[in-house]
Amino acid sequence: MSGPFETKKGFNLSLWALMHPALTRYLMVVLMVLGVTAYFQLGQDEDPPFTFRAMVIRTYWPGATAQQVAEQITDKLERTLQEAPFADKIRSYSKPGESQIIFQIKDSSKAADVANVWYTVRKKVSDMRQTLPQGVVGPFFNDDFGDVYGVIYAIEAEGFSMAEIRDIADDVRQQLLRVTDVYKVELFGTQDEKIYIEIPQKRLAQLGLDLNAVLAQLGQQNAVESAGTMQTPLDMVQIRVQGQFQAIEQLQAMPIRGATGQQIKLGDIAQIQRGYVDPALVKVRFQGKQVVALGVSMAKGGDIIALGKALRVSTANIQSNLPHGVTLVQLQDQPKAVERSISEFVSVLIEAVVIVLLVSFVSLGWHKGGRFGWYIDMRPGLVVGITIPLVLAMTFLAMYYLGIGLHKISLGSLIIALGLLVDDAIIAVEMMVRKMEEGFDKVRAATFAYEVTAMPMLTGTLITAAGFLPIGLAKSVTGEYTFAIFAVTVIALLLSWWVSVFFVPYLGTFILKVKPHTAGGAPQELFDSAFYNTFRRTVNWCVKHRWLTIGATVLTFALGIFGMGKVQQQFFPDSSRPEIMMDIWFPEGTSVAANEALSLQVEKRLLATAGVESVSLWVGSGVPRFYLPLDQVFPQSNVSQFIILPKDLKIRESLRVALPAILAKEFPRYGPV
Repeated sequence: MSGPFETKKGFNLSLWALMHPALTRYLMVVLMVLGVTAYFQLGQDEDPPFTFRAMVIRTYWPGATAQQVAEQITDKLERTLQEAPFADKIRSYSKPGESQIIFQIKDSSKAADVANVWYTVRKKVSDMRQTLPQGVVGPFFNDDFGDVYGVIYAIEAEGFSMAEIRDIADDVRQQLLRVTDVYKVELFGTQDEKIYIEIPQKRLAQLGLDLNAVLAQLGQQNAVESAGTMQTPLDMVQIRVQGQFQAIEQLQAMPIRGATGQQIKLGDIAQIQRGYVDPALVKVRFQGKQVVALGVSMAKGGDIIALGKALRVSTANIQSNLPHGVTLVQLQDQPKAVERSISEFVSVLIEAVVIVLLVSFVSLGWHKGGRFGWYIDMRPGLVVGITIPLVLAMTFLAMYYLGIGLHKISLGSLIIALGLLVDDAIIAVEMMVRKMEEGFDKVRAATFAYEVTAMPMLTGTLITAAGFLPIGLAKSVTGEYTFAIFAVTVIALLLSWWVSVFFVPYLGTFILKVKPHTAGGAPQELFDSAFYNTFRRTVNWCVKHRWLTIGATVLTFALGIFGMGKVQQQFFPDSSRPEIMMDIWFPEGTSVAANEALSLQVEKRLLATAGVESVSLWVGSGVPRFYLPLDQVFPQSNVSQFIILPKDLKIRESLRVALPAILAKEFPRYGPV
């Protein structure tokens, strides 16, 4: 060919797609089906997974003062931790009988190296363990911060003892662990049983008994010892010494040898009773009742929505088999929050498709002619509209193979990409329509669009993708958390370019029908309209008055920088979760009983507040991590934490503003934080 229809030499991807229509159709259908299938296979969660780079080391030394703990335990451990790889921050708290150290490693450390760092820390601390004083219990390590208990249940049981409730909770836990995608089920607020033996010191002195001797006799009687084995022709039988205590009555009847050899029953000199750990370490309350909570953590890569549905089925079956008077209620429902986010994305997607179609129909299909002087050709907009689900399906497929699930970061990235992924398709369709109007046939119009626009479109796409590169290259926890913004956006943009040069030409030749504008049988350029003539004069004026144009550009840029300083800076938007978190901190050393007494008063006041749907209370600890960004409050006797669930977000905001003033006025001694 020669003239305007001349074909450039070199590989033309659009021409290749048109020359292999069967393969093009096959790829289009298969990629669409696989993409839709991949969407339903993607893991769904509220937040993207990332590695916590913090470890808590707790050590106990009963009877020691805070100064002794700081000098002989905390200081030695800190010196050892400073030698650990990637050591960054070390925060320590020393109190009577207890040392707590929060060890953080650098954000720049790779996620794959974190497990090895924790192993190194354990090994180094184990090596220096013999330098700690006698009587020290621990150290104990906690690096399991990645577990999110997105679903929390509470067991209410009026008239049951805490031991009975714990047995019921253990049974419920075993059943929940069998649910698909459940990784861990943790119990909170359980009370361990203890046998208390109280002997008055005066009574011991009267009988000439030594308390340590009494304890030694108890230990000897209750010891578990092996007496060997007896071998028969067929079996090997274990021989055991019986005598361990099975009931309180056996303890009461145990003979104690006095200083003069006389034997006295332990029950005659001691008060023996069954009870619970006193003081209690952590108590959990819901709606004014003490409960046992069960936190459910999902396996990595699981589908939180599918987990929520499976849990609803399982809990309904569990509830039907619980004893009369025992109720299983739900405190936290992360699947519901994620399902709401997915629904919002689908709504935004539908809105975006409709808006893009309307704009495309008008901008690409507006033509002169027809009965009313103007008419709209729907076909160019339809080609663009088909590319949106196609690109999204291919993006979901790529996310599936790259292990990127659906969460607030990836969904936000897809919403950002929606406004960008149609640009290349619009350019390709517009070029095809224009060239067909100039007299090109469909195939030549499609190939010409590739020759003229493919590389500029690819360059623009790569430049846009490069704008997200700082997020992809960030070596920090924030970079790891937000990596999906870079990955998903770049995937969607590159796939949109590929679709625009491969599938759009085929769709255009199949759907588009444009009559050429000719004069005397020759193709005519279409840039001799009033709009283009006005635009041309404007450009010529800017070129002629270039210094004025440059000055206006610089001024506009300066105004943009100035205006940017007035814009609120916020990396993440405000949370859409309805909960209000409230902490009550008491002075260091406050007992759990005093903590609980005031916390119950605050709880009663919150339950009476209008707009509050439910109130959960953790006494002696913070609530478990029920969503990923939550900062945990570690167990200590002087803290309580509330989860206040209002009826909706509007009420949440009014309560958030009003509650501090109300509680500070009614409880002036200890104000909530």
